[in-house]
Amino acid sequence: MSDETTPICSAKGCRADAVWVLAWNNPKLHTPERRKTWIACEEHREHLSQFLGVRGFLKDVVPLADWEPGD
Repeated sequence: MSDETTPICSAKGCRADAVWVLAWNNPKLHTPERRKTWIACEEHREHLSQFLGVRGFLKDVVPLADWEPGD
């Protein structure tokens, strides 16, 4: 069960706790070092990774517990 401080999965309609950070970058819009992030629950990690991956945007997938902003 989520509380107000627990990050929620970025998948549309999902309210599960996020446990993964997907770092991505759209090279047409962002400088190479820029990282945008989506967060994902266990169930949606693969789907969101594939969505970003087929577009060439996915840069890294890191456990939320290990993520440090600026990575």
